[in-house]
Amino acid sequence: MGSLLRPAELLQMRHSGVPTERLRKTEDEYILRAIQCQKEVGLDILTDGELRRRNFMSDFVDAVEGFDIEKSVGRRWSGTDSPGAVSSVTGIVTSRLRQIAPLTGHEVPFMRAHAPGNFKITLPSPTQFPAISYKRGITDKIYSTPSAFLSEIVTIMTKEMRSLGAQGASYIQIDAPRYSYFVDPKWREWIKAEMDQDPAAALKESIDADNACLLAARRPGITLAIHLCRGNNRSHWYAEGGYDAIAAQLFSRLAVDRFLLEYDDERSGTFEPLRFVPRGKTVVLGLISSKRPQLEQKSEIIRRIKQASRYVPLEDLALSPQCGFASTADGNLLSEDDQWAKLRLVHEVAREVWQ
Repeated sequence: MGSLLRPAELLQMRHSGVPTERLRKTEDEYILRAIQCQKEVGLDILTDGELRRRNFMSDFVDAVEGFDIEKSVGRRWSGTDSPGAVSSVTGIVTSRLRQIAPLTGHEVPFMRAHAPGNFKITLPSPTQFPAISYKRGITDKIYSTPSAFLSEIVTIMTKEMRSLGAQGASYIQIDAPRYSYFVDPKWREWIKAEMDQDPAAALKESIDADNACLLAARRPGITLAIHLCRGNNRSHWYAEGGYDAIAAQLFSRLAVDRFLLEYDDERSGTFEPLRFVPRGKTVVLGLISSKRPQLEQKSEIIRRIKQASRYVPLEDLALSPQCGFASTADGNLLSEDDQWAKLRLVHEVAREVWQ
């Protein structure tokens, strides 16, 4: 999906504040190991595991001035092992945004030099930032509305997306938890109350924002993808609901080649909304959980792929974990051995079903 569990040594070094040069050297070593492990389990598109990031959005926050990471908009997380936890992966915006570095400038050159084949770069959707970095009474003194703030994010993001293809990235993925707000009734109410927006209008605005970024990256030979997430932080989640409420608009309008969709438990709903996916676009079924250590049964995964093929032809389906293994640096509650076993299962099932 993009992120891999951070090795214990790397986490310890990060928490202890070692010199940047030493940390970067250790990151390099573990990224090379991660590339080799991906090859060994049979993956064709490689990732650096986001091992240099604090969380899946930190590249943006580090490269753009204006975020106050000491302040945050709280979010209630839920999960099977905990009643909930308040956490945020980034701060709020307290001054006008100003880009001071490339968003992925410390990732792309290394992968171009060391990945033996195609590699993937992930970026957060611009639509994520108004939900977690816009705070009334503070941010609205700089950007009068969430929409004005989103427009600024899109301007920065499109510039980065336009440059990635020229740098050799063959697979560019937007990670978009924001769409889960539109499938969960409690978050739809939050959009009305906290963002002062109509959910239907906000959904259209979100699709337009992501499309602006995707179209900036569009060129021959590049695969564009979007991952729709319901939250992924230390095996916790924050939203639930099937794709029914957004499927018609989302699947028909988003300018992507691949939809990476969560389908690892009942919170994701049924496969029926997939009937809105246009022919020729790929649906990557996230049937293998990155949140739980238990390894799924191959027969059950194959059964569910067959169920999905009632709505999308088998040749337009693919398989992946439902989300990354470490959307935040501390990672989900499973081991590296569990992680590689699950990725190996993805490859084994894919060979059996599609080859």
